[in-house]
Amino acid sequence: MSRGLDPAVRALLAHSPDAPARPMTAPELRAAFAASRPEPGPVAPVASVTDLSVPGPGGDLRVRLYLPDAPGPVPVFVWIHGGGWTIGSIDENEVASRAVCAAASVAVAAVEYRLAPEDPYPAAPADCYAVVEWLAAGGAGPAVAASRIAVGGESAGGNLSTVVCLMARDRGGPPIAAQVLICPVFGHPDDGHASYVDFATGYGMTADAMRFFFAQYAPASPDDPYVLPSRARDLSGLPPALVLTAEYDVLRDEGEAFAGRLSDAGVAVDLHRYAGQIHGFYGLYTGLPASARSHAEVAAYLRGIFA
Repeated sequence: MSRGLDPAVRALLAHSPDAPARPMTAPELRAAFAASRPEPGPVAPVASVTDLSVPGPGGDLRVRLYLPDAPGPVPVFVWIHGGGWTIGSIDENEVASRAVCAAASVAVAAVEYRLAPEDPYPAAPADCYAVVEWLAAGGAGPAVAASRIAVGGESAGGNLSTVVCLMARDRGGPPIAAQVLICPVFGHPDDGHASYVDFATGYGMTADAMRFFFAQYAPASPDDPYVLPSRARDLSGLPPALVLTAEYDVLRDEGEAFAGRLSDAGVAVDLHRYAGQIHGFYGLYTGLPASARSHAEVAAYLRGIFA
């Protein structure tokens, strides 16, 4: 039974408005997000951090590669940031990326994919899949084990992580060892999940914000399984998944429902609902005590996958 919002979350919300009211253009929303983004906390030391230029289907992509202080070659965790496919960048996930890199002794490759509406679907999944292919071909060099790849992301990044796994399965692409899905987008705001009603406003991410993001990203193809993995008829053959949801998040129910579908399809799933937490607790609001706990959980999961 829920004990209510974490006191640290309650204090955060008291000083943080909901996602800006609509209508807003994507550039205006990006500016508002950048202005309101919380200051990052302390970062874990890693051996190196390098921004790379990786060939993508629409031009070169920025990929930030974090290497741990560990003998190589090390496995690699492809990290895909959130932001409704419309805002965000690899920069706001610096704390989480370093924490997982150091604690799991894995490389982290954070992907700067193209954003909507300037580059709507299918640009984002095409970019992320191209980075996975590049890593699997040895593009990151001898320090990274090209055959040991996991993918993960938060919110829209969780969506794109599963889409990349679907693409790899369907196309006979690189083997992916695991998917880490944090507050993922798997359904549509009109699917009827109770969490979209219960937490529509007042908890940071709003139902209207999600509708805005869909309108930017894929207004004409909401039932494409590469847009919404919940539309995929067959989920068998996907890699094992760690799914983390937040109790007070519009996306909670669809993430947990999709975890159930994965399990029913024979995919090994670890599902953990973070009580008292809101959307963004993992990578954005890293001052929350639950944030560090979630980084440790992801690192432990990856250590187990790659043991």
